[in-house]
Amino acid sequence: MKQVIRKSWAEPYKIKMVELLKMTTPAQRKKALKEAGFNTFLLKSEDVYIDLLTDSGTSAMSDRQWAGMMLGDEAYAGSRNFYHLEEVVKEVYGYKYLVPTHQGRGAEHILSQILIKKGDIIPGNMYFTTTRLHQELAGGKFEDIIISEAHDSENEFPFKGNVDLNKLEALIKKHGAEKIPYVSVATSVNMAGGQPISMKNLKELRVLTKKHGIRIIHDMTRVAENAYFIQQREKGYQNKSIKQIVKEINSYTDGATMSAKKDALVNIGGFLAINDWDVFEEARNMVVVYEGLHTYGGLAGRDMEAMAIGIKESVDDDHIRARVGQVIYLGEQMIEYGIPIVKPIGGHGIFVDARKFLPQIPQDEYPAQTLAAELYLDSGVRTMERGVVSAGRKANGENYYPKLELVRFTIPRRVYTQAHMDVIAESTARVYERRNKIKGLKMVYEPKYLRFFQARFEQL
Repeated sequence: MKQVIRKSWAEPYKIKMVELLKMTTPAQRKKALKEAGFNTFLLKSEDVYIDLLTDSGTSAMSDRQWAGMMLGDEAYAGSRNFYHLEEVVKEVYGYKYLVPTHQGRGAEHILSQILIKKGDIIPGNMYFTTTRLHQELAGGKFEDIIISEAHDSENEFPFKGNVDLNKLEALIKKHGAEKIPYVSVATSVNMAGGQPISMKNLKELRVLTKKHGIRIIHDMTRVAENAYFIQQREKGYQNKSIKQIVKEINSYTDGATMSAKKDALVNIGGFLAINDWDVFEEARNMVVVYEGLHTYGGLAGRDMEAMAIGIKESVDDDHIRARVGQVIYLGEQMIEYGIPIVKPIGGHGIFVDARKFLPQIPQDEYPAQTLAAELYLDSGVRTMERGVVSAGRKANGENYYPKLELVRFTIPRRVYTQAHMDVIAESTARVYERRNKIKGLKMVYEPKYLRFFQARFEQL
């Protein structure tokens, strides 16, 4: 008898409650998309079948997290849930001081206002929308120092989130270390397609920044996913747990901003974690002005409790293996259909290369925005643009034109099944079959900041 080799995997949980989905007709979707100005952010969620807009705040919480919600201490000051969260952040992440915020961008704002002066340069391994905006509003200028491989969707280098140390040294030489308040390092670089940074690169970066007295601030919203890729791809880490790897990553940084709505499996919440007492002291004062008292930072006690529990669940090896495994499953389906995606497959979603998918549409006609709209029309699957619309404008009013023009299929944690992944892949394949007939969009409304959230378009 032939031996069966198992290739399948299963989620390390069972479903206890379901949320019914609304099935729409093509005519209903066409009407909804037109009313939304061909911007998937402006669709009503009730008109969406499978929602891959973001993995931010869209995860399914565990029974333990829901039980923890019942233990919410809603005292205005000194909530016991804050002290539990503080204890967990120290234990799992290793940072000394904690300032809770309503979500990650609250932490980005406070940190930018404290550390950045007008004319400062903030190097980082590829921009993120809200991070760069807060840096600019504080008077700084972001400079991309990610390795060149990250800008090539077909390059299969395993750590495309790495910092190019030569680029950083050139910036230090040009501007002086005193003009660089910190290096901004994201683990699992979102805009590059969920690509990880290696531990070796982090160690080398730590040596270089220490030499020049420059801080490293960590955008750690998907640090557990990055740790998984280190475990799977980097020599010497195969036998280390995700929890061990996460703590080592953090040890090479001086502080972190965290949107807990991703890795930490909650629907709202974030924090600033820092090792420098002086920065902490100022942040603790600022949070009272912008967010809430330093022991709740804009969050209910129950949310902090769910976050503390979610952080522990996020570094469980079985959880992260299944979480990334589902993303890889979808990516492999896309590759089988011949769909051009960012390779290697990232940690939190599949990123389709819209310029290769729709080569007839120039960037000024928004190919990624167009593709996201077409996917919704086909099946009710909501994705999002990560290209020229998300990149925004320079200070002189010119558009940024990123090399990567992507559509992000972001997979919420513990929400969808393998069958949903099949539906998504098949829908994308159908759109791919008729790709030559698709025309672009023109922007008819543009807000001042972060235009991808609220911009409106019309078909050409």
